[in-house]
Amino acid sequence: MTRSAPPPGPTRAEYCVVACAEAWRGDGEILASPMGTVPALGARLAKLTFAPDLLLTDGEALLMGDVPALGARPAVTEGWLPYRRHLTMVLGGRRHVMMGASQIDRFGNQNISCVGDWHRPARQLIGARGAPANTLNHPVSYWIPKHARRVFVERVDMVSGVGHDRAAAAGPAATRFHDLRRVVSNLGVFDFATPDRSMRLVSAHPGVTPREIREATAFDLYVPDDPDVTRAPTPAELHLIRDVLDPTGLREREVPS
Repeated sequence: MTRSAPPPGPTRAEYCVVACAEAWRGDGEILASPMGTVPALGARLAKLTFAPDLLLTDGEALLMGDVPALGARPAVTEGWLPYRRHLTMVLGGRRHVMMGASQIDRFGNQNISCVGDWHRPARQLIGARGAPANTLNHPVSYWIPKHARRVFVERVDMVSGVGHDRAAAAGPAATRFHDLRRVVSNLGVFDFATPDRSMRLVSAHPGVTPREIREATAFDLYVPDDPDVTRAPTPAELHLIRDVLDPTGLREREVPS
């Protein structure tokens, strides 16, 4: 009798999917807005497992009533969500977005606008977009697929998303609903649960050392003496990621194994 080979263990991309999914744990009935392949998989995985009340969109103007694979159209439409209604949810705090960041600093200030001096930037990016309103009105997390010193910087060149120090300086109007949850990168998971609300390492992905993370970070990152390891996907979660949500392996393009 020939036995089939056991499936390979989780890849780095699959650890990242689970880490992104965990950002929405306990959120209840809110709109999840993932930006990027791995966050999109994370939001869908969360809805199929421990966060069934999450609302997901098709990326245009429909609330999905089912959870299709990446790139597939939903078979069930749950509701109509044009831009006007989307903004109402943003301003009412009923949304948790996971954005990207071209730069992010120790207090969670995010830059997606430009690199270099604002008056004469070396690189023009997409602009602040909705980042200021997002960070002042509802929970925000960040996904960074390539952890590097040019991204995790001492000071961002321009503030798009508001960090803890800038919000505190602006006063109660800025801090009332300010809620930076998680930063997930291809090296680890981070939060801001320190006395001065600066970034700390929560868990390193398997095979990544704290030294490697420190060397890829331009600011003095708080690292516990014995940091946790990012949890592995369960067999059921691996099945959902590989066979249901991303059978073509798009996740491996964003975070190569």
